[in-house]
Amino acid sequence: MNRRQLFTLSALSTLVSSVNASVKHVQKTITRSPFQPVKTLGVPTAAWQFKAGAKEFHLIAEPVVRQFANNFYVNAWGYNGSTPGPTIEVIEGDRVRILVTNKLPEKTSVHWHGLILPNGMDGVGGLTQTHIPVGETYVYEFIAKDSGTFMYHSHSDEMFQMAMGAMGMFIVHPKHPHFRPVDHDFAFMLMSWDIDAGTYTPKPHTMTDFNTWSMNSLVFPAIPHMVVKQGDRVRIRLANLSMTNHPIHLHGHRFKVSATDGGWIPEALQYADVTTDVPVGAIRVIEFIADNLGDWAFHCHKSHHTMGPMGHSLRNMLGVKHDDIAAKVQKLMPEQHVMAMGENGMGDMGEMVMSLPENTLPMMTGQGPFGSIEMGGMFTVLKVRQELPAQGEDVGWYTHPKGTVAAPYRP
Repeated sequence: MNRRQLFTLSALSTLVSSVNASVKHVQKTITRSPFQPVKTLGVPTAAWQFKAGAKEFHLIAEPVVRQFANNFYVNAWGYNGSTPGPTIEVIEGDRVRILVTNKLPEKTSVHWHGLILPNGMDGVGGLTQTHIPVGETYVYEFIAKDSGTFMYHSHSDEMFQMAMGAMGMFIVHPKHPHFRPVDHDFAFMLMSWDIDAGTYTPKPHTMTDFNTWSMNSLVFPAIPHMVVKQGDRVRIRLANLSMTNHPIHLHGHRFKVSATDGGWIPEALQYADVTTDVPVGAIRVIEFIADNLGDWAFHCHKSHHTMGPMGHSLRNMLGVKHDDIAAKVQKLMPEQHVMAMGENGMGDMGEMVMSLPENTLPMMTGQGPFGSIEMGGMFTVLKVRQELPAQGEDVGWYTHPKGTVAAPYRP
């Protein structure tokens, strides 16, 4: 074999190696998700199949039993066994096909909130389509034109069906994966419920006096924590389908509102804040660098929204001494736990075990590393760590450096 043949074989070998490397790179690119998947904590992501040129999803509108917290269950309505329904994730430009099967006890329809699509796909029962009869399956098909954060919810007997939980998140990721990338992408659906103590079914006719406030149909302390690594860029998508606004506050960090359900906000128009108000029927997306180690509270700043079920007709007993009355009642009812509530505030309730009706949460609950956190409802924790544990391991509570915890003053 002459030198030219050897050179040709060497060049061919190099070319083959290069092609193999390119194929492996393409295969890796195909198998790897082109976007950072959204974590709708406590809620599944919708499965899909590619059929006839579209990403095809199947939503089943049906009654569901949702566990809001330990020993607290709610008879609700949702999709695919969950409320909120599974989060739909697609990419800008995708053709989307969604089959909706109605297993509710009445007719329904689904509106794709914030998405720009043909009028006949908008999902307003009686206006843009006939309502989906019980037992029937309708198909919605459209192109996801714009990236962003959107919702889906019932638009038939809307007051009743939305009050029962018929809603979900709809995420359209940018077609260019390098557009505003983040390390963690969380989503929360904010919702209000009126559930009488000892009962399981919300009262959908309630207009203002709600007593249970949830994030992804979970309440503190059952709302999962957001665990991130120091220096990570974090995005939190907040969708509000409750009956009032929610000023959502993050401790320990400044964020910028980067988007609404109307689209992405140009970076030049964003400004630093620590609280953003999420109006009814709207979305706010916040982004920040998790640069401050610790366990940071993340919650609605309406104080009643970080409490469990309340009795709106309770008398104001603040400053009124009535524990002697409670002692007398206790003698008459020895099998029950009787407590004088509200004389010096309600803070001790988080540390007390009270006799409550079946399927009823206390107003405040949840233990932290220093005792009762005295919160409920719309409250969870952002945990920022230098290193993250192996997947599935509990990150635990933050270990504070010596001398950095507020303590009794000793001059």
